[in-house]
Amino acid sequence: MAFHVVIPARFAATRLPGKPLLDIGGRPMIQRVVERACASGADEVLVATDDQRIAAAVSDPRGRGTAIAVMTDPDLPSGTDRVAAVAAARGWSDDTIVVNVQGDEPFLPPGLVDQVAALLAADPAAGIATLAAPIESLEQFLDPNVVKVVTAEDGAALYFSRAPIPWTRDGAQGGLASQQDYGEAMRHVGIYAYRAGTLRRMTRWSPTSLERREKLEQLRALQNSVRIVVGTCVEVPGPGVDTPLDLERARLRAAQSGGI
Repeated sequence: MAFHVVIPARFAATRLPGKPLLDIGGRPMIQRVVERACASGADEVLVATDDQRIAAAVSDPRGRGTAIAVMTDPDLPSGTDRVAAVAAARGWSDDTIVVNVQGDEPFLPPGLVDQVAALLAADPAAGIATLAAPIESLEQFLDPNVVKVVTAEDGAALYFSRAPIPWTRDGAQGGLASQQDYGEAMRHVGIYAYRAGTLRRMTRWSPTSLERREKLEQLRALQNSVRIVVGTCVEVPGPGVDTPLDLERARLRAAQSGGI
């Protein structure tokens, strides 16, 4: 199975400016992400960026000696648009499988990259594949920063939401805060495999009403009748880095593992 990985990385960030270049265990975070992606079965790993500092900081750990950064328009509105720009620049066919790996996942298990690519390859009707993991606590279930997903019996996504879904009516007799049952709830893990043709179409569509309401880009695809197949993670996802506290934890984790 052939597939490409594209890691979108921009220098500006609201909570952590210059996030891709922040040091974690002696290496820039973006290079750590590149190394995790290169440990997968991807034929090619590229970084889509708008900043020469990021481009200069990344290299292929497999020693192939090729440039892996692709410069993209700084005015592109999202990481998905950066991935689509790379697909267009490379001239990838509509059926090419492209995995979007987030640039703030320095501990991403490489097996998840392979899993999401294989999931899409196995479902010819799907335009997108993504992953989910069981909700582990009531706190996670009620947290609007933890995106939840519910699926059909065949694994196709029915809906993604920041709200606690599926909601057990009989588990919350006293209202929202009294809920105790989060059985079957799954949190979305933000790694995507796209067919390049679907990716191109998605970036041409305007944001949809549900996307604007939930601030979840994948709802644009759902509202345009794209089949999104969802798999349960075969490995526990590592923690991402989105806040100063996340960064502190990531540095501690790297130190405890000898910088790995």
